Amino acid sequence: MSSLASDIRFYDYHPSRADFLGEVLTGLAITPASIPPKFFYDEHGSRLFDAICDTPEYYPTRTEVQLLRNNAVEIADCIGSGCVLIEPGAGSSEKVRLLLTALRPSAYVPMDISRDHLFAAARKLADEYPWLDLHAACMDFTAPLRLPYRPAGVRKVAFFPGSSIGNFEPADAELFLRNLRTLVGGRGGLLIGVDLKKDAAILDVAYNDAAGVTVAFNRNLLTRINRELGGDFAQDRFGHRAFYNGMRGRIEMHLVSRCNQTVHVGGHAFSFAAGDTIHTENSYKYDISQFHTLARRAGFEPVAVWTDPAQLFSVQFFDAI
Repeated sequence: MSSLASDIRFYDYHPSRADFLGEVLTGLAITPASIPPKFFYDEHGSRLFDAICDTPEYYPTRTEVQLLRNNAVEIADCIGSGCVLIEPGAGSSEKVRLLLTALRPSAYVPMDISRDHLFAAARKLADEYPWLDLHAACMDFTAPLRLPYRPAGVRKVAFFPGSSIGNFEPADAELFLRNLRTLVGGRGGLLIGVDLKKDAAILDVAYNDAAGVTVAFNRNLLTRINRELGGDFAQDRFGHRAFYNGMRGRIEMHLVSRCNQTVHVGGHAFSFAAGDTIHTENSYKYDISQFHTLARRAGFEPVAVWTDPAQLFSVQFFDAI
């Protein structure tokens, strides 16, 4: 642990290069190739994702922000003041700002895999909320979680906005929620953003913005592999493909090889024919009852749901059971 400032504590559990290399080599060796979406988020990838959230096509962010803003007092009533608020995958910590004044947590624990992005976001947040006790943890939140700051006798509540739960396969989503249940303990809670099932046309456009920000975000994974793992991917030889798979209820995002080619990573060679893909992300969509069933299996009981008039998105609160 190192202290960044008098009002911030920073805990560095950043995954090693060996972890990154091992998962990439394993993912490229299978057919079809697949790399976990957590590796999108180096500093540049995190900035690109922030830019995606601002595109006109990407409805989840603006819809969730409006839900949080309009219902902050009611959400705070459900949670109660003085909790330790824990946010896995905090990114820029923008959405938590909509809750802090109403909630007045005793401490905020943002967690993110992108160390520099987390540092910058925590420092900015400390400037804006000088009363807030901040404990920022750089870590892979998809792995079993540890809470670096765990005061006794204080309610712990996990805040997981942005529909990131959809990036997990359903069985893995349940396991992740079980890990959150362990993290927050018996008196804990969960406030989570869940993207809802809807017309496929809305979904397809959301992941294929006209400005090409999502394309850049997807391809940045290759740039990161080249820089950190000694890869030789050529970005212009891979296209972006994102579409709604109705049978599985999920958006799929892929990098598509535009030609026959061989790439190298960490001394290993991987061949791609034209049309072969690297599967980089899923985003599962749920209906409310379906997600309640999943959460109950993981040890959470539904308390409240907030949705927009068009039923595009939901914010849901659960008590640990």
